[in-house]
Amino acid sequence: MTTRTARSSRGRRRGGSSHAVARGRSYKGPFWGALAALTVLGAAGFVAVDAGSSGTGVRSGPTERARAGRLGSTAPTSAPPTASASASASPSPHTSPTPTPDIPATGPGTFITAAGGSGAVGSGTVLRYRVDVETGINLPPTDVARQVDRILADPRGWTADGRSAFERVSSGPADFVVRVATPGTVDKICGQYGLDTGGEVNCDVAKNVMVNLRRWLLATPVYAHRVKDYRALIINHEVGHFLGHGHVGCPGAGRPAPVMMQQIKGMHGCLPNVWPYDDRGRYVTGPAVS
Repeated sequence: MTTRTARSSRGRRRGGSSHAVARGRSYKGPFWGALAALTVLGAAGFVAVDAGSSGTGVRSGPTERARAGRLGSTAPTSAPPTASASASASPSPHTSPTPTPDIPATGPGTFITAAGGSGAVGSGTVLRYRVDVETGINLPPTDVARQVDRILADPRGWTADGRSAFERVSSGPADFVVRVATPGTVDKICGQYGLDTGGEVNCDVAKNVMVNLRRWLLATPVYAHRVKDYRALIINHEVGHFLGHGHVGCPGAGRPAPVMMQQIKGMHGCLPNVWPYDDRGRYVTGPAVS
């Protein structure tokens, strides 16, 4: 199997899901204010969305830069880091509220790697990934790994591009690492690359896809009852950045929002969607956003 060279030496700066040095942007906007706006939009535009739909990661701020490389390019391109939050479909009116879990503000900054691995899925360049969970947050690493495995293996995911393949490992070289951590730890790691995640959002820096525990457990107000869909949104958006995809806009009212659209900033008439490709294998995209 062919593996892609790890990009730890490439800096990335972005804000929403972040990178360092050359790959990232920090989320600067009023996070909960934006979510409140989406909650209003949810009442009008999210009701008809099925369980496979959701929103995507966010990055914003005056210094934010779109990832280098064109969407649909045949090879990954490096781009700045990003900090992101995702939003999507509205809750079912028949679903009872789930008690809010006790989420620690910060943790020790050490991680446990999920044991075992997965077979390679997809065709083309095989990207090996690891799943880590911060120590002491009462989240089983094997459970997180199973969810990430399913997301990356979904036929609507990035393997549908015909160029990308994924395989989870628990030891040896890894091209990227999905890490679920407390807000404080995410802030610290993302901050090392100049990203401000504000205790609220995710980031993509160097080889790390940093997932804020608060977002993993609670999603966002408009997606609070469809948390697993929201998790797919986080992983697909951030891995999309890792593959070299930049942000795009809404392709038109009533159409699915691209997974690389900053849906947290508003749906602009699009319907929430968490997958890069639709059920017919068509790439869901929109106009490039600089």
